[in-house]
Amino acid sequence: MKPAVRLLIASLAVVACVFLALVGDRIAAKDRHQVTCNSIEAIITDSLERKFISQDDIKDWMEDYGTYLGLRLDSVDLCRVEAVIDGKSAVRKSEAWLTDDGVLHIGVTQREPVVRFQGASGGFYADGDGYLFPLQLRHTARVPVVDGSLPLKLDKDFKGEPETEKERQWVLSVLDLVRYLGERKEWNDLVGQITVRKDGNLVLIPREGTERFVFGTPTDIDAKFSRIRKYYESVAPSREKPYKSVDVRFDGQIICKNK
Repeated sequence: MKPAVRLLIASLAVVACVFLALVGDRIAAKDRHQVTCNSIEAIITDSLERKFISQDDIKDWMEDYGTYLGLRLDSVDLCRVEAVIDGKSAVRKSEAWLTDDGVLHIGVTQREPVVRFQGASGGFYADGDGYLFPLQLRHTARVPVVDGSLPLKLDKDFKGEPETEKERQWVLSVLDLVRYLGERKEWNDLVGQITVRKDGNLVLIPREGTERFVFGTPTDIDAKFSRIRKYYESVAPSREKPYKSVDVRFDGQIICKNK
């Protein structure tokens, strides 16, 4: 076969492929214009072990969007769908897409709560980045609890990072303490609750025993837990009854009190 003939055949083949693609797109566009949204599929796209958001939650949240079932696919506003879902405090990010079988797919990445703050204005979770959001109605996360005189001014439905730098730094320092506990089974098993006193000092409350460990600010964490270990190894065994208060704030000192 001559080169010119081969070139002509190849050119015709390319033209045919382009033509078929254009026709296919037009048919698909026509079909998409006629197909209506008939169902929703909610997907949790992250790999978190604790499912803080359920598929039913996502479907319920779509009530804020309004009517979408029965609408033509080209009438469903995917950007608005994502805006509605992203507006939920427990959602880190969502992605919405439609398929030609009429299904609206919504994939959601959760915020993972790592600590719960319980104060006068209510309860809030914080994720690992210090983003705060209200407690959820349907689901409770089993995370460390910090209560008492929280140095945070938050409205009931607040979500986001604390507004002042001082508050942000305090939340991040508490997160450092929570991470420290989570990485060390010995201390994570010991500490059942963290309370903030009116003077701003943190107090660690063990799951067992009557001691209250005055921890101060969440700084020099390793050194302070080293002093708590010394208390349990050297001081507590010599006591018939445990002390009520054990202050480990100061370097080289373990101050024990019965009041």
